[in-house]
Amino acid sequence: MARELLSALCLVAVLEGLFLFLTPEGWKRTAERLYALTTPQLRTFGAVIVLVGLASLWAVRA
Repeated sequence: MARELLSALCLVAVLEGLFLFLTPEGWKRTAERLYALTTPQLRTFGAVIVLVGLASLWAVRA
């Protein structure tokens, strides 16, 4: 299980790195927009991302 978790974290790093490499200006604009959100909005956004990720993981692993 630890090996799968580390593999997943490495894949996240690869994907984030690819997006930063391919579209650095897009990432800057996105970061500026996120910075403008309030704390409750960011928490809600984070919760939605976690739920979507868990649902996707469940669907893929089922």
